[in-house]
Amino acid sequence: MEALKILYKEATGKDIVAVETIPGAGSHRQYYRLKATDGTSLIGVIGTNIEENRAFCYLSRHFFDAGLPVPLIIAESKDGLRYLQSDLGNRSLFDALKYGREAGGQYDDQERELLRRTVALLPAIQIRGAIGLDFSQCYPQEALDETNVFFDLNYFKYCFLKPSGIEFHEMKLEEDFRRMAHDIVSIPGRAFMHRDCQARNVMLDAKGNPYFIDFQGGRRGPVQYDVASFLWQASARYSEALREELIDVYLEGAKKEGLRMGSEQEFRQGLRLCVLFRLLQVLGAYGFRGYFERKKYFIDSIPPAMDNLRKQLDEGNCPYPYLAEVLKELLSLFPSSPQIGAKRPASFNSAVKSESGTSLTVRVFSFSYKKGIPDDTSGNGGGYVFDCRGTNNPGRYDAYKRLTGLDEPVIRFLEEDGEILSFLESVYKLADTHVSRYMERGFTSLMFCFGCTGGQHRSVYCAQHLAEHIHNKFGIEVRLCHREQMIEQTFPNTRDTNC
Repeated sequence: MEALKILYKEATGKDIVAVETIPGAGSHRQYYRLKATDGTSLIGVIGTNIEENRAFCYLSRHFFDAGLPVPLIIAESKDGLRYLQSDLGNRSLFDALKYGREAGGQYDDQERELLRRTVALLPAIQIRGAIGLDFSQCYPQEALDETNVFFDLNYFKYCFLKPSGIEFHEMKLEEDFRRMAHDIVSIPGRAFMHRDCQARNVMLDAKGNPYFIDFQGGRRGPVQYDVASFLWQASARYSEALREELIDVYLEGAKKEGLRMGSEQEFRQGLRLCVLFRLLQVLGAYGFRGYFERKKYFIDSIPPAMDNLRKQLDEGNCPYPYLAEVLKELLSLFPSSPQIGAKRPASFNSAVKSESGTSLTVRVFSFSYKKGIPDDTSGNGGGYVFDCRGTNNPGRYDAYKRLTGLDEPVIRFLEEDGEILSFLESVYKLADTHVSRYMERGFTSLMFCFGCTGGQHRSVYCAQHLAEHIHNKFGIEVRLCHREQMIEQTFPNTRDTNC
């Protein structure tokens, strides 16, 4: 924080009289409102991912110079860990749409006008913003490619589809995924793609003018992706009529910006593909963050997301026969309902209650192989030891060397890479079976250890997620130890209160 204050003083020549912490909505970045003696304020940002910080600052400067509605970058620290930007206030478009959203998508005239103004500006960011843009400055890469699409589709497969318990033919589904990835990147009219265009990432000034933020993950890609992200956001529950109205507003703005996208029919064909892709992508995130990490916001978002997906299938917007067949079976587990909140399919809730009076405690460790496997203090001779060194190592990259598997940049790296998810899927199956048997037989202690080279990234990620998975699924006591970080955490027994 002191380094941020020094940066502020150097950039403005003013003293800070007040510092206000701004919630980051789950981001790994820390935001502060820095107020000076003359009443002016700037937003100070501390981010641990240097490449991501630099991408945002480059893009923001480029867009601002093009006259686009984005925050102005005032100063950056030499180490790339801090920067100052203009203060756009506290009110996001998401906040402004609260009442219409809570009314199940019944937006009034004022809310609809805010939506029209925002969507009308989106083509300018995408098209005018792409003029003269050095896409090599984008993070983590300059363009959406088939590998990116495959990462997101596998996220859906491993974190939502497989946990549902549905059986499917892996090779048939993979073939449809490959076709879909090829079709997505072949959509004409590629420009700058925000990649996370949603109401939370639009700020409103005092006059209700929209400003786009959080585009640090943007890259070259199909413009339809952002339209799909914005208009098919699950919690927004936009009506079909409102979506059509806003698509018309977007197309009018795109024509003014000179977007070369072929006919409107071709645009809508690409939009349907992007909607399907985006829905599968967010379901993967909802499954992981909701069903595995038990975060309520993501669980509540599943029913409207499934309703969006159901409508796409009903309208024949999935041109991949086997994928459509699998999705229809998946939808049968989630009956259509306007209510907020999701019940997990029975296959997600297979916790086994012990028939004995004894209580099982599971201990989970992360460790460095250089320092040896953790000792078993229970006297039972140890347990499972999993070697994480076969998965891609974020520690090889400078941006992640000072971070651990508990930090958002490392988590994103591992999950987008995908290898760690496949690895953990097998671990979860083995652990679930073993925990169930130990509970049935009345055993009191079970141990799981994850090792990697330094005991810092992959092993920490795996240990944390297995501990949370076991506790969420079985409700038993789990004692977690990240040995090399000297971090310990206990998840208490909640079985009695959950019965």
